[in-house]
Amino acid sequence: MANLISKSTKFNHFLLNTRVCFLRSFTTSAAGAGAGGYIKPAGSFSGESAAIFRPERYQSGKAGEQLDTIDYEEDENQVMDFPGGKVPITPQMKFISESSEKRLPCYRVLDDDGYPLPGTIFEEVSKELAIKMYSSMVTLQTMDTIFYEAQRQGRLSFYLTTAGEEAINVASAAALSLDDFVLPQYREVGVILWRGYPLEQVANQLFGNKFDYGKGRQMPCHYGSNELNYLTVSSPIATQIPQAVGVAYSLKMEKKEACAVTYFGDGSTSEGDFHAALNFAAVLDAPVVFICRNNGWAISTPINQQFRSDGIASRGQAYGVRSIRVDGNDALATYSAIRAARQMAIKEQRPILVEAMTYRVAHHSTSDDSTKYRPVEEIEHWKTAKSPISKFRKYIQRNGWWNDEDESELRGDIRKQVLQAIQAAEKVDKPSLKDLFTDVYDKMPLNLQDQEKFVKDAVKRSPKEYPSDVPI
Repeated sequence: MANLISKSTKFNHFLLNTRVCFLRSFTTSAAGAGAGGYIKPAGSFSGESAAIFRPERYQSGKAGEQLDTIDYEEDENQVMDFPGGKVPITPQMKFISESSEKRLPCYRVLDDDGYPLPGTIFEEVSKELAIKMYSSMVTLQTMDTIFYEAQRQGRLSFYLTTAGEEAINVASAAALSLDDFVLPQYREVGVILWRGYPLEQVANQLFGNKFDYGKGRQMPCHYGSNELNYLTVSSPIATQIPQAVGVAYSLKMEKKEACAVTYFGDGSTSEGDFHAALNFAAVLDAPVVFICRNNGWAISTPINQQFRSDGIASRGQAYGVRSIRVDGNDALATYSAIRAARQMAIKEQRPILVEAMTYRVAHHSTSDDSTKYRPVEEIEHWKTAKSPISKFRKYIQRNGWWNDEDESELRGDIRKQVLQAIQAAEKVDKPSLKDLFTDVYDKMPLNLQDQEKFVKDAVKRSPKEYPSDVPI
C-alpha cells in the first residue's frame, strides 16, 4: 500500500508540474536561438550537424525588426465590453508579430544514450511495462521489414511502415485506456496491436482475404476493430480529426470516464478539417487528445513549405486549446505527456493538442522513393543515431531489465510469428463477390441489385479477365 501511495503521489506531482508546462508552453523557450533560424531547445531531439539536420525544415519566419516584443500601455479604465469578454484599450497602434524568435521547447526525458536528463519529471514505468513497450516497438520494426519485402515481391499491393515513429505508436497506446476511442490516420498500426489486434489479423487485412474484418473492401493498412474501440482507417487526409471531436462530445454527454484520441501527420494540419476540429473541440470543451506526428515531411513536401508558424503546438493557443511539444523519439517522454494529456482531457473536460516531433525514416509508402527529395545522409542519421528503439533499449539495459540474449530471442520469435501469419493469410480465400454490395443497407436497394447482377454476368462472359480466387 505504501508503494502504491508513493507512486500515486509521484504521479500527482508529475501531473501538476506537467499542467504548468502545458500552460506555460507558449511563454517558455530554449536558449541558443539562431538569427531567424532553427532554435534548438535544451535537450533537443535534432541532429547535431547542420549538414545532417537541415535548419530550414523547422524554420519560422523571423519577426520584422520593427515588430519588437509588444508591451502595450493599457488604460485600466478603458475597456471594450465585447460579447466574448472585456478587451483592454490602448492608444498605441502596434501589430502583433507574425512569429516569435523564441521557439516552443520540446519536452524530453531521455538523452540519446538512454539516460534521464537532470531534473526531468516523468511518469516512471515498471519493468513489465517497459519490456512490453520495447517488445512492441521491435514487433513493429520486424513486421514492417517483412511486410515491406512482401510487397516488393508482389505478394501485397501496398504497404506503409512506421519506421522511425515506433515510440509514438507504442508509448501513446500504453498511456491510454481501452475505453478510449482511437481515430487513427494510417501510420498507427502499433496502437491497435497494443490493444490486442493479432498479427494474423494484420496479415488478413493486408491480403484482403475472407477473414479480414473489412471483407477486402479497404486498401491495405486500413485496420479497424469495433471490439478494440479503434475506428477503421480512411484514406482521405484529416477527415478523422473533426470526427474525433464528435466522438469526444458523445462521451462527454454520456459522462464516460474516457476520451477520444486522434492521430495525424503534419501534412494534415494544412487541411481545413484540422482547424475546424480544434475550434469545434475548444468551444464544446470536448475531451479529445489530438496527437500530431510531426515527422517533417508530408510525402515529399517539407514543413517549411507547408507553414510559417512554429510547428503545430503553437496553433493550440489561437484556438484556446492547451498544448505541448514532446520528443516523439523518446518513449518515456511520449508516454508521460500522453498520460497527462488524457487525465486533463477527462478530468477537466477539455481538448489537448500534442505535437510529437519525430522523423519519417522510411519512404512515405511503397509507392514513394524519398531519396528523390531528401539526402540519404539525413535519413541514415535519423535511422541510426536518433532511433527511438535504440534509445529505449539502452534505457532498459541500464536498468538491468534486458540483455543481448533477450534481444536475439525476441527478434527471432517475432520474425517467425510474422512469417507464419503471412503464409496462413495467403492461403485463405478472398471474400465473395456479393460482399461488395452488402453491409451498407439493411435491405439492398434495386440499383445495387442491378449492379450486382451486371458484375456477375460480366464475370461469366469473360472469366479469364477476372481473378479466379474470388468466389462468385
